[in-house]
Amino acid sequence: MKRKVLLLGDPALYEVSSAVTREELEELRPDIEDMFECLKDAGFGHGISAPQIGIKKRLICLDLDGVRRVIVNPTLELVGSEMMELMDDCLCFPGLLVKVRRNRRCIVRYRDENWQVQELACEGYLSELIQHEYDHLNGILATMRAVDGKAFVMKA
Repeated sequence: MKRKVLLLGDPALYEVSSAVTREELEELRPDIEDMFECLKDAGFGHGISAPQIGIKKRLICLDLDGVRRVIVNPTLELVGSEMMELMDDCLCFPGLLVKVRRNRRCIVRYRDENWQVQELACEGYLSELIQHEYDHLNGILATMRAVDGKAFVMKA
């Protein structure tokens, strides 16, 4: 069953997701495949979170140059004070770019699809991607992190 990506304004996108139990992870495997399929079908982006397809669970899927990574119950540590500004896009608002400010570095700790504890140190683009997807788990969209009221641009 392939789900659709929820669009900006859908109330479900603003809800906080709950943790995944080990037992639930097995039940979520078809949804994980749906997440990767939605990401591929979108034709842009490298990450998707479960809330973006209506699943209120703390689950992120990344596809980084063909390398798939499943991130379950992540915790995020922002490293240092160095920030970066960039134009962010999202599967939930495919025609819009939003200028946001994010930490240049972060560390994400999580369980993988085999329930093994993992840690990933991120910098630059990957740091921004992790922070963006992590925000979705907490009901926060990039539009809510816009640097100011002029931070929005339509994609051509």
